[in-house]
Amino acid sequence: MNVIPDHLKKGLDILFIGFNPSIRSGETGHHYANPTNRFWKILYQSGLTPRVYRTEEDGSLIELGYGLTNIVERPTREASEITKEEYREGSVVLKEKLESYRPRIACFVGKGVYQQFSRKKKVPWGWQEESTVNGVRDFVAPSSSGLVRMKMDEISAIYRELLDGGRPV
Repeated sequence: MNVIPDHLKKGLDILFIGFNPSIRSGETGHHYANPTNRFWKILYQSGLTPRVYRTEEDGSLIELGYGLTNIVERPTREASEITKEEYREGSVVLKEKLESYRPRIACFVGKGVYQQFSRKKKVPWGWQEESTVNGVRDFVAPSSSGLVRMKMDEISAIYRELLDGGRPV
């Protein structure tokens, strides 16, 4: 398995934060590589990217002001395989990344990611009232996993709200 590199730099417009890499991502070394994952289609359909990017182009999102990371580094088949200890450790590391790189927006790709990080149980979609890191706005979006039962139009509409607080493409 490859370590999936973060795509980070200071002052990003949006940092997308996933649960952890899939097995396929671990094999390829690229974010959102599972063919059933809809991340790249969602970004395009929501208006955040000018085209559908390929998983091998994950590093080029930096040019748009977007970065990629995960709360847990270890690839798994399902998020349910992540241990409480991994979430605890990952939350500490993620907070350090947010404080160091200071993206304008932290977009949590999945309610569960944000719930693990913020320790909040009830979380609405979209903008959060309080930030977990001072100066970084928190946004919760649906997971892009193919297992999510929401319709693509509904998911894309939630991601489209990022254009209000982010930089439109």
